[in-house]
Amino acid sequence: MARKQSFVMCYLIIMLLLVTVINAMIAESPAPQPQTAGNLPNHVHTPVNLHPQECAPRCVERCSKTAYKKPCMFFCQKCCSKCLCVPPGTYGNKELCPCYNNWKTKTGGPKCP
Repeated sequence: MARKQSFVMCYLIIMLLLVTVINAMIAESPAPQPQTAGNLPNHVHTPVNLHPQECAPRCVERCSKTAYKKPCMFFCQKCCSKCLCVPPGTYGNKELCPCYNNWKTKTGGPKCP
């Protein structure tokens, strides 16, 4: 009887740990945020609300000047698929994509290039 109770307790502890880990993983990644073009003139291209198939060409442009093309493309496409946004240019302009800008690594650094 004691053996069965200890098995049940171990099972419950493992399940509790799994739920905790899954909740931590969910809390780590931000939800996509609606994005607006703000006060930009109409002739300026804004990177808002892309379709998933538009991510690759935008990331090629974004990562064109880096020496680390493979990791840049990997993280840019990951961020674009989640946020549906890639800032224009090869550097900066992240304020145009709040989700892209606010997604951080575990250590607090920027996740998206």
